Amino acid sequence: MKKLLSLLILPLALLFAFPAFAQNINIPQAVMLRIIRAEDELRFDRDLQDLLKSPDAKIRRRAALAAGRIGSENAIPPLSALLDQDTDQDVRTMAAFALGEIESAKAADAILKVLSKKGEADAVRARALEAAGKIAAANPKDAKSRQLGESILDWLEAEQSLATRSREIVLLGLTAALRAKPDEADFVVGKFLTDKDVSVRADALNTLVRLKSKNDNLKAQYRAMLLSDDDAVVRANAARALGASEDAMSLDLLIEAATTDDDQRVRVAAIRSLGLLKDKKAAASLLERGKKLLEGFKTAKSKFSNPAEKNELLEIVATVGNLLAGPNNTEISEFIRNFIFFETTVFAESEIASAKISPKIYAESAYYNPSIKIFIESASRFDWQNLSSIAQGLGEVSHSQDEEARKKAKEVLQLIITKTETEKRLEPFKLSVNKAIPDLLRAYIAFKPIDAQIVLLKYLNYQDAIIRATAAELLGDLPASRENIEALKTAFAQALQKDKEMNDAQLAILSALVKLDKTQTVDSLKLALDASDFLVRRQAAQLIKQNDLTKDFPNLDAKVGTVKPYNPATKTKLGQILNTNADYIRAVSRKNGQIKAILTIEKGIFTIDLLPEDAPLTVDNFVKLAKSGYFNGIAFHRVVPNFVVQGGDPRGDGNGGPGWQIRCEINLIPFERGAVGMALSGKDTGGSQWFVTHSPQPHLDGGYTVFGRVNETDMKIVDTIARGDKILSVKIIEESILRKSAVPQRKKK
Repeated sequence: MKKLLSLLILPLALLFAFPAFAQNINIPQAVMLRIIRAEDELRFDRDLQDLLKSPDAKIRRRAALAAGRIGSENAIPPLSALLDQDTDQDVRTMAAFALGEIESAKAADAILKVLSKKGEADAVRARALEAAGKIAAANPKDAKSRQLGESILDWLEAEQSLATRSREIVLLGLTAALRAKPDEADFVVGKFLTDKDVSVRADALNTLVRLKSKNDNLKAQYRAMLLSDDDAVVRANAARALGASEDAMSLDLLIEAATTDDDQRVRVAAIRSLGLLKDKKAAASLLERGKKLLEGFKTAKSKFSNPAEKNELLEIVATVGNLLAGPNNTEISEFIRNFIFFETTVFAESEIASAKISPKIYAESAYYNPSIKIFIESASRFDWQNLSSIAQGLGEVSHSQDEEARKKAKEVLQLIITKTETEKRLEPFKLSVNKAIPDLLRAYIAFKPIDAQIVLLKYLNYQDAIIRATAAELLGDLPASRENIEALKTAFAQALQKDKEMNDAQLAILSALVKLDKTQTVDSLKLALDASDFLVRRQAAQLIKQNDLTKDFPNLDAKVGTVKPYNPATKTKLGQILNTNADYIRAVSRKNGQIKAILTIEKGIFTIDLLPEDAPLTVDNFVKLAKSGYFNGIAFHRVVPNFVVQGGDPRGDGNGGPGWQIRCEINLIPFERGAVGMALSGKDTGGSQWFVTHSPQPHLDGGYTVFGRVNETDMKIVDTIARGDKILSVKIIEESILRKSAVPQRKKK
């Protein structure tokens, strides 16, 4: 590393921007059980309303958090009252946070009122700013959103003018600006680029990147920060900002950072930004760096089957492919071939890059690709990931102006799709083949074939739920027709009956139907509102409200209801309550610092310090899966350098889970480096997929459940994880077990 990050040499308690409140301290277990059941059932009723009025401030505070997690608009009046009138600052702080979690414009007035108060406590104001950002982002067309955005900027400007600033207000205000996107936000945010606090500088840059600011007045500061800032996260974000602002003058500086910085996060950010600048002059330097990495990759292969160098190599391949798209380039083609030679897996990045550089050669040679030949001629050695990557490469040819290349690529895709439908010898490998079909369909439909509707309707009846979800999504982008709509309605009814472990098809079909013709969707929406799966009922209600269909659905909220207890008769665990009283008691009995997960991978061991007081049911779900051996042998299917490593998917394609979903337990812990969070495809859709952040990701705060931390020493192992690395084992250690094992046992006579 170029320098030890000043952020990382702080004591552990200071690693996180704000203190994490212990959620359960000194709250009677009986009360915690009432609260946690309400959260699990997503039930806001008289019980929680009474707890919000408790004489004990700690109970009011915890009940306010529960109200925010549940997300009912019925909680806005009592939460607004707490925010305005409660005598306890911590309660009012949590009330502000909870109103932001509900994300309703109905809470805007309460937030604006507290932001207009003079002498308000910094903690309350900071969380009110955070809430303002969330509400504005969720309701961009509401008139109140503009006021919320203006208030965010007003407070940031007020803090900037102070000699002593509130760190909470500044950091949460910067992320709020990122979400609300008020006019002239970049002008105000840019004032924090010279702040002494590294987290403020890093977050200001992150906000400017996500605002896609092109402010010319800030580019010189970005360049100076990339060149000389001591903090690697700041340098990485400065590199990102230069790419987002398309600063042509930073080309040489970005090349230097991409090829020489000692921190991989900086190099990766600079590599991606060079791709955004689209200057082909950068390709030669990146290729030179890639060749050096490839030599190290070859050497590291003798120690690990999946060297960490792969992460950066894939970034270089993708970027150089973008820079040299169009003309044939022997040097980059040879580099990609050499990289592929040392890998058993074909990666989408290398396939897409090859297709961009020489679409005609790529399309013509695709049929003879070893992976395609194996699929066509010898299914016993078939690898779905290779086929999926090649499909993405062929799909990239759809953007080519070369008609011959487009024709050939489409023919190869047609051949492969036909093989998946007709080859009986593929039957034993059907589960594997199915994982490649979504990418095959997307690639084929990208060519806008005349038989698109016929192909998609066929796959709308497939056994695999993810394939049906993909077909529905693609059908939703075609012109509406009676045949499409009727097929989707039939498919939805069938999915409700047969999909017992995944609801992806049901949700995708509903969305496609409304997109094609909302007036023809009423019958399907009525079916959805009778589903045992709460997530299906909730999505149906959201679609009804968003498309002005409420007149056809009286008592809509009552139909959605709460999450119901598991009913074995439904033969599915989706969207139902699975926890028992014993589960709740166990979950609320655990304390932070007393339970950890020790993960062993090929490259070493790292520990997750679990946070059961902040996310009790999430931790309990993770612990139960780990103790059952669920994670053993599962690969990290997603690795995005300078962002996250993600695992826990038994399918390996990013779509898998345990056959149930758990509720989000959003808390106040920020996504700093080493934060462990639950992956989602929407609110309350967590299951078994989780991730660890490489660097601070403030835009994830308050949107994903943080349920653990990895310390900086162990992050050195996490940093080596590459796509495809497998978890060998997960061992759960609880303090009670440690104490028991430490007690001397009396010898038997």
